[in-house]
Amino acid sequence: MILYNVTVKIDTKLNEDWLQWMQETHIPDIMKTGFFTEYKLSRILGEDESIGITYAIQYLSPSMEAFQTYQEKHAPALQEAHSKRYLNRYMAFRTLMEVVDQSS
Repeated sequence: MILYNVTVKIDTKLNEDWLQWMQETHIPDIMKTGFFTEYKLSRILGEDESIGITYAIQYLSPSMEAFQTYQEKHAPALQEAHSKRYLNRYMAFRTLMEVVDQSS
Protein backbone atom coordinates (compact mmCIF):
# COMPACT_ATOMS: atom_id res chain seq x y z
CA MET A 1 0.00 0.00 0.00
CA ILE A 2 1.13 3.52 -0.80
CA LEU A 3 0.23 6.48 1.41
CA TYR A 4 0.19 9.81 -0.41
CA ASN A 5 0.24 12.73 2.02
CA VAL A 6 -0.49 16.32 0.97
CA THR A 7 0.17 18.95 3.63
CA VAL A 8 -1.43 22.35 3.00
CA LYS A 9 -1.25 25.61 4.95
CA ILE A 10 -4.18 27.75 3.80
CA ASP A 11 -4.60 31.47 4.48
CA THR A 12 -6.70 31.83 7.64
CA LYS A 13 -9.19 34.09 5.84
CA LEU A 14 -9.88 31.36 3.27
CA ASN A 15 -10.03 28.43 5.68
CA GLU A 16 -13.80 27.90 5.63
CA ASP A 17 -14.05 28.19 1.83
CA TRP A 18 -11.03 25.91 1.31
CA LEU A 19 -12.28 23.26 3.74
CA GLN A 20 -15.72 23.18 2.15
CA TRP A 21 -14.25 23.03 -1.37
CA MET A 22 -11.89 20.22 -0.36
CA GLN A 23 -14.69 18.16 1.21
CA GLU A 24 -17.33 18.77 -1.45
CA THR A 25 -15.27 19.00 -4.65
CA HIS A 26 -11.53 18.35 -4.63
CA ILE A 27 -11.26 15.22 -2.49
CA PRO A 28 -14.32 13.60 -4.14
CA ASP A 29 -12.76 14.34 -7.56
CA ILE A 30 -9.54 12.62 -6.47
CA MET A 31 -11.42 9.63 -5.09
CA LYS A 32 -13.48 9.34 -8.31
CA THR A 33 -10.27 8.61 -10.24
CA GLY A 34 -10.36 5.12 -8.68
CA PHE A 35 -6.68 5.09 -7.74
CA PHE A 36 -7.24 5.48 -3.99
CA THR A 37 -9.22 3.29 -1.62
CA GLU A 38 -9.61 5.74 1.26
CA TYR A 39 -8.57 9.15 2.52
CA LYS A 40 -8.23 11.03 5.78
CA LEU A 41 -8.38 14.82 6.19
CA SER A 42 -6.76 16.07 9.40
CA ARG A 43 -6.05 19.47 10.91
CA ILE A 44 -2.53 19.74 12.27
CA LEU A 45 -2.53 20.95 15.87
CA GLY A 46 0.12 22.94 17.70
CA GLU A 47 1.04 25.09 14.69
CA ASP A 48 1.09 28.89 14.59
CA GLU A 49 -2.21 29.72 12.88
CA SER A 50 -1.72 33.47 12.62
CA ILE A 51 -1.04 33.30 8.87
CA GLY A 52 -2.65 30.00 8.00
CA ILE A 53 -4.23 26.77 9.12
CA THR A 54 -2.42 23.54 8.30
CA TYR A 55 -4.04 20.32 7.14
CA ALA A 56 -2.78 16.91 6.07
CA ILE A 57 -4.77 14.94 3.52
CA GLN A 58 -3.74 11.29 3.27
CA TYR A 59 -4.80 9.07 0.40
CA LEU A 60 -4.26 5.30 0.40
CA SER A 61 -3.41 3.69 -2.93
CA PRO A 62 -3.23 -0.09 -3.43
CA SER A 63 0.08 -0.01 -5.35
CA MET A 64 2.88 2.18 -6.66
CA GLU A 65 1.65 1.47 -10.19
CA ALA A 66 -1.83 2.79 -9.36
CA PHE A 67 -0.34 5.89 -7.75
CA GLN A 68 1.94 6.54 -10.72
CA THR A 69 -0.99 6.25 -13.12
CA TYR A 70 -2.90 8.77 -11.00
CA GLN A 71 0.14 11.08 -11.07
CA GLU A 72 0.44 10.88 -14.84
CA LYS A 73 -3.23 11.04 -15.84
CA HIS A 74 -5.06 13.01 -13.15
CA ALA A 75 -2.79 14.89 -10.73
CA PRO A 76 -1.72 17.75 -13.03
CA ALA A 77 -5.29 18.93 -13.74
CA LEU A 78 -6.44 18.47 -10.14
CA GLN A 79 -3.43 20.33 -8.75
CA GLU A 80 -3.93 23.11 -11.29
CA ALA A 81 -7.56 23.55 -10.21
CA HIS A 82 -6.41 23.95 -6.59
CA SER A 83 -3.62 26.33 -7.58
CA LYS A 84 -5.90 28.57 -9.65
CA ARG A 85 -8.58 28.74 -6.97
CA TYR A 86 -6.16 29.61 -4.12
CA LEU A 87 -3.32 31.29 -6.01
CA ASN A 88 -0.67 32.68 -3.65
CA ARG A 89 -2.87 31.96 -0.63
CA TYR A 90 -1.49 28.55 0.37
CA MET A 91 1.66 26.49 0.71
CA ALA A 92 1.77 22.77 0.06
CA PHE A 93 4.16 19.86 0.03
CA ARG A 94 3.68 16.22 -0.79
CA THR A 95 5.13 13.07 0.76
CA LEU A 96 4.94 9.53 -0.57
CA MET A 97 5.22 6.63 1.88
CA GLU A 98 5.07 2.87 1.74
CA VAL A 99 2.82 1.31 4.38
CA VAL A 100 4.75 -1.53 5.98
CA ASP A 101 2.22 -2.44 8.67
CA GLN A 102 -1.22 -1.35 9.83
CA SER A 103 -4.02 -2.48 12.09
CA SER A 104 -6.98 -4.21 10.50
